[in-house]
Amino acid sequence: MSEFSMTIDGGQAATETTFPVTNPATGEVMAEAPESSRAQVDEAMNASARAFESWQHDRPLRQKALKDLASAVEANLEELAEVITMEEGKPLGESRSELGDVVNDLRYFSTLEVPAEIIRDDERTAVRVLRRPIGPVAAITPWNFPLGTAVAKIAPALAAGCTVVLKPSPYTPLSCLRFGELSRSVLPAGVLSVLSGSNEVGSWMTEHPVPRMVSFTGSVATGKRIAAASAPDLKRVTLELGGNDPAIVLDDAVIDDIADALFANAFANCGQVCVAIKRVYVPDALHDELVDALVSRAKAAKVGDGRLEASEIGPLCNQMQFDRVSELVGDAQSRGALVAAGGHAIEGPGYFFEPTILTNVDDGLRIVDEEQFGPVLPVIRYSGIDEVLKRANATHFGLGASIWTSDAERGSALAPRVDSGTVWVNTHQSAVPGQPFGGVKWSGIGVEGGPWGLLSFTEVQAIHVVK
Repeated sequence: MSEFSMTIDGGQAATETTFPVTNPATGEVMAEAPESSRAQVDEAMNASARAFESWQHDRPLRQKALKDLASAVEANLEELAEVITMEEGKPLGESRSELGDVVNDLRYFSTLEVPAEIIRDDERTAVRVLRRPIGPVAAITPWNFPLGTAVAKIAPALAAGCTVVLKPSPYTPLSCLRFGELSRSVLPAGVLSVLSGSNEVGSWMTEHPVPRMVSFTGSVATGKRIAAASAPDLKRVTLELGGNDPAIVLDDAVIDDIADALFANAFANCGQVCVAIKRVYVPDALHDELVDALVSRAKAAKVGDGRLEASEIGPLCNQMQFDRVSELVGDAQSRGALVAAGGHAIEGPGYFFEPTILTNVDDGLRIVDEEQFGPVLPVIRYSGIDEVLKRANATHFGLGASIWTSDAERGSALAPRVDSGTVWVNTHQSAVPGQPFGGVKWSGIGVEGGPWGLLSFTEVQAIHVVK
């Protein structure tokens, strides 16, 4: 692939060293990415602080810039889609969908205004409450949606008047680097810098004195480290962390009506979605019918290189995740789980794993209690509503969940009893423009999306005037 460069202070930033980026469909190095130095982190942060001084006051410029960035992504959509597929592994159709979300986020946040409130205005006193941009932001993003997750942070931050220094995952830096290159002709210097490199670069950013906020999406363990590293400087943090999202099938569900959606929302992006269905609870009476339906779909799914239009499920993104999925499936089998479909790595190059359905599983198995983040779905029996809600909630996680039923009102009434940031009824992972997204418990701190996401990049200022 062509060379990719970091963006600092509106221009190309050369580095002394690089690191390899692997195509997960082949297991071979496909590109070299620049490795940021600590001095370049300082340079990017200082440029961000300088740019913030004027950027925060020019809303018309911010609106235009976000719209122009959206147009730039649209004009380069096919190139960016191929980059995402080659570095992350997902099928091209899913990469295009991710870029559609990027364009939508940029345009959506270009239209939002940060509100001002008047809480008193009488003959003696006027009090108004403003929302001011919090300042430069350090954004650190994961590998499963490399550009989508990055822009979900960048768009509201820039719209609020903040500046951003972004560091993508070292597994998938290329699409973000290319986005940074596109931004140079759109954004003023320093408003967006894009660095790449090892996890150490992220640590330098988190500990740096310039950013007033760290926005992170990734694992619980790393999120805890970022929260601890941000505490001495009292940086604000937004953390979107892991999930172990249950799907609860009620006893009135029609399996033929829901099987396609259950399968799709468990195996999209090879199961590497923080809010994907990770475990399915099903009544005893419907268990075998649901397993049969999921098994038929798993066996029919076309697994292959994401660049091939026929591929429906691509590889796992990296060796680490491939090893983890293999380990969890092996552990489950050693503890009595039955493989109804799949269960093995696919021979040949790349990090391919068969779409896997597991039965004879229960709470307490690692494949049920942990976030597998791969193409594996355990199907778990239950007997009663109170029981299944207790079991679904018995986890440190609380990102998403779904309820599947022929009676939407029944599902809606049960939804508040589920401990998660989002509860879907008869769907999963769906969102409308302006919908908030966040987790409870170990799944995160703060909210992304909609006006709530915009306001997370601001702080309150009260102005009290005596006339």
